[in-house]
Amino acid sequence: MDSKLNLIKEFYRGLPRDRVKVETGSHGFAYLEELLSDGATLEYGEAHPAGLLYKYKLASISEQRMDRLLASHVQKTSNVCLYFDDIANSAFCFNLDNNHKADNEALIPEMKMAASLLRERLMAVGCEPLVISSGRGSHLWCRLEAPVDNAQLYHFMLRAMVLTMAELHQNGCDYNKIKANFYPDPRNRDTVSLRLFGSDHARTKLFSRVSTQDGLLDEEASWSAFEFYMKSKTITTERFHEAYNQMLDIPPEKN
Repeated sequence: MDSKLNLIKEFYRGLPRDRVKVETGSHGFAYLEELLSDGATLEYGEAHPAGLLYKYKLASISEQRMDRLLASHVQKTSNVCLYFDDIANSAFCFNLDNNHKADNEALIPEMKMAASLLRERLMAVGCEPLVISSGRGSHLWCRLEAPVDNAQLYHFMLRAMVLTMAELHQNGCDYNKIKANFYPDPRNRDTVSLRLFGSDHARTKLFSRVSTQDGLLDEEASWSAFEFYMKSKTITTERFHEAYNQMLDIPPEKN
């Protein structure tokens, strides 16, 4: 468990660790008292209508408490969702969800194509993503060697997604069935968080498996792919800025 915990901490280094959203089946005053026992504050708590799932947003988290929460995430007794820094981040993520109102739990064909097209578009500019199944959609994570300004990350993601949606339309698919959210999003400061790799989905109870171009990996292979991506596919600052210019059609500077 320690090796997986260390991988989680290293992969998401740079994301703020003083606040968190916890998804868990635990509830009650005794649980809440223990959760807040070392100085954390509760910003809100809610019960999810689908099953016994409770969500708590905590602030002023101590390092020891965060370590315990991340350990529970790896042990799959709760899900940890982290927030992004307000200014700059060393990771960004596309969250693709099924926007189909009749059955928003299904993995629709449009979703598979959208995730594939977006992966290809990012790889074409040297920013290979780690694609993680999220039940009804996909999380496409890109990890950077150093923080990049949020506004630049947002413009990059917006351009990549617009081009992907256009290509989806050209392939005869209805892009309105896809809902895309960007993390970080400068328009939503400290209001949206994203579940980390290594957990079971809160509703489906399925492990967040890594998706490759050949299909979904099993749980242990997913952990190996997660580690390999971190060690071998982290994007350099120079590579990201080159990719940013390519994505936004900015001509290279003349020497």
